[in-house]
Amino acid sequence: MNILNKTTLVIFSILLSTNLVISQSVFDIIEGSDSHNTLEVAIVAAGLEETLSSEGTFTVFAPTDDAFSLVPTNVLDQLLADPTGQLTQILLNHVIGSVAMSSDLSDGMMITTLQGSEVEVGINNGVVTIGNAMVTMADLEADNGVVHVIDAILMPAEETTSVFDIIEGSDSHNTLEVAIVAAGLEETLSSEGTFTVFAPTDDAFSLVPTNVLDQLLADPTGQLTQILLNHVIGSVAMSSDLSDGMMITTLQGSEVEVGINNGVVTIGNAMVTMADLEADNGVVHVIDAILMPEEVNDVDEMVSSMTEKYLYSVNITGQIVDRYITNTIVFDVYDSGKTKKRFAINQ
Repeated sequence: MNILNKTTLVIFSILLSTNLVISQSVFDIIEGSDSHNTLEVAIVAAGLEETLSSEGTFTVFAPTDDAFSLVPTNVLDQLLADPTGQLTQILLNHVIGSVAMSSDLSDGMMITTLQGSEVEVGINNGVVTIGNAMVTMADLEADNGVVHVIDAILMPAEETTSVFDIIEGSDSHNTLEVAIVAAGLEETLSSEGTFTVFAPTDDAFSLVPTNVLDQLLADPTGQLTQILLNHVIGSVAMSSDLSDGMMITTLQGSEVEVGINNGVVTIGNAMVTMADLEADNGVVHVIDAILMPEEVNDVDEMVSSMTEKYLYSVNITGQIVDRYITNTIVFDVYDSGKTKKRFAINQ
């Protein structure tokens, strides 16, 4: 054996013993492709090159340059200018953290990407789709996974906020949240419909005796549902859409009157304390009292006999002031002797 062959053998032995044998990663496949230049640039810009070259297991759905050409240049430039932001989220929506060969896919299968969104697999007459994209070349195997070429970009599902999400995330609407869930209205108020919710606070519900509230929760699809629906209308009504004397028909079927006096908005017997909390499917206005439907007489009688009645308002010096005064701290006094402090804002 000559010296050159001996040297080659020694080097090869060292590589084997130290596990430095060169392997092909999913990124290497993308880098070596003539039709994935934009994807390669984006991966490098987002700092995902090392990840996709690592020993993890990945499936990459790789949009071609033609797919990226459908994105306006200025939009692509904006994404590349902030590579760790939205660009990273878009790229991660093309990667799953396991190896999925084409033979592992089935029609209707849902795949969760590393971005967190779900995309649906479709298989029809041998044509495979991933979300809105068609697989044009499958099963490009790498040592750390597989690459499937696709003809469109998989945009992540946009996060949405529903009127229920606003109520659920509020520290002052715990009772309302419990009531909505008990009545089975959570799904409705999280749906794509358009809603305006007048949301009574926990303080408003605290005026309802515990035994009465327990009776309502014990039969959530009965009177409780009617009461809750009396706080919802089936369209979006921002505060700017409301006018004094306006009558609003709730989903329960009752009508409540809007009052506006010196910038203070009332809905029926309740005052709006915070307005225009916008959601993707509507808006929430916070109110300080429960809107009882006209038809729910027995509950109304139970509650009215034990609820507090507003008497008057005073300022911080103890002077009686108009309930609708604005831009000052006000204490509302009730016949039970309780007072409620609030800051009256001129809306």
